[in-house]
Amino acid sequence: MNRLAVLGFILITFGIGFFKASQYPASAGFQVSSKSPASNSDVHFQGSFASSSQHIQAHAASVIELKDGRIRAFWFSGSSEGAKDVEIHSAVFDPARGLWGTEQTVATREGTEQSVMRYVSKLGNPVASRAADGTLRLYYVTVSLGGWAGSSITVMSSVDEGETWSPARRLVTSPFLNISTLVKGAPFLYSDGTMGLPVYHEFINKFGEILHFDKTGKLLDKQRLSAGKDHGLQPVLLAKNANEALVLMRHTGDEHRKVISVSTSDGGQQWTKPAKSALSNPDAALSAVTLPDGRILAVLNNQQQRRDALSLMLSADGGSTWKNVYQLEDQGDRQLDEEHYLETIAGLAKDVAATEVGEYVESVKNAMCTGNDCRFEFSYPCLIQARSGDFHLVYTWNRSFIKHVWFTQAWLEQRLKEIISEKSPGHD
Repeated sequence: MNRLAVLGFILITFGIGFFKASQYPASAGFQVSSKSPASNSDVHFQGSFASSSQHIQAHAASVIELKDGRIRAFWFSGSSEGAKDVEIHSAVFDPARGLWGTEQTVATREGTEQSVMRYVSKLGNPVASRAADGTLRLYYVTVSLGGWAGSSITVMSSVDEGETWSPARRLVTSPFLNISTLVKGAPFLYSDGTMGLPVYHEFINKFGEILHFDKTGKLLDKQRLSAGKDHGLQPVLLAKNANEALVLMRHTGDEHRKVISVSTSDGGQQWTKPAKSALSNPDAALSAVTLPDGRILAVLNNQQQRRDALSLMLSADGGSTWKNVYQLEDQGDRQLDEEHYLETIAGLAKDVAATEVGEYVESVKNAMCTGNDCRFEFSYPCLIQARSGDFHLVYTWNRSFIKHVWFTQAWLEQRLKEIISEKSPGHD
């Protein structure tokens, strides 16, 4: 009898949730800018570190353009992933000066607890968005009980471009216990000014979803994009026009790992069945943007194992085929003892940091070496194209820093010409 009562409660709860979702109007299609980004004729490619804290882990960065053209990044930082001292940090990049500002704390576990009035054991993945009215919103993961499968999403807002933030508020996104909703992919706007937030679940069954919020941030409904057997998590939506969009997802399966894709041709009302794409994926996050001419630029670990190489990939046919434009990081299949590993880290840091690299090396050693076993990790990318036409990419660099790569459209086009030249007959 008790089991029947519990089952009945679950069915009623989900039934109520489905009924409420069905009462809201369908989305109005995707918002796609009619303006092409400005064109910067400079061939420019620059790497730097967005984070500056030493001897601490940093992971899961996101990035957004501010109204004045500067770039603000967010990430979580602490002694280790899931530790009680993890905080959400932020810093601002000024393209005019080519420099990052001071790293600051924007959310803590204790401050979040006070705002949401419930126990919070850990913080995770922050994702920034801009609402239709210009307000910045920062979504981040919070856990009250258990591991990441027990997560919920918390949101803060800012009317001064991230200088100050409202008290945190916990979103109710699931009709049963409100657990196991996490965020990673960039939010997007529908043409009516409402917002879509790509999310994913990990409790019992793993799958991707899109949450649909009204202009005030109230949840209207949600759509399932994948199921557990489809192995799709951390969706990234790429809108081609008001009706057509492609979603790419991290693959969590055990064999033949490929990025999972679904698509829509009716503004997101219906989605195709999940299918494996041509991109490999080692159970790791990816990021991508749609260029004004319809091409797709993606950043991911384009391999089926490990996160020790990071690739910039381009598709000119809607995601059917891809070419490797540039190898951002490449330490794959390298078996190094600690001495040679640290020498390699020093060389990589020297290419990015403008200061002495000794502290960078020690920070990486603490995060990535266990005994004489050291590894590389370049993961969780977030890529945007600014109004200037320039691209800004942030990603986890050996779990110790957030690396920023800034490149122009002119650099990208030059790189594509170089690839064609390298493959032409008679090229040495």
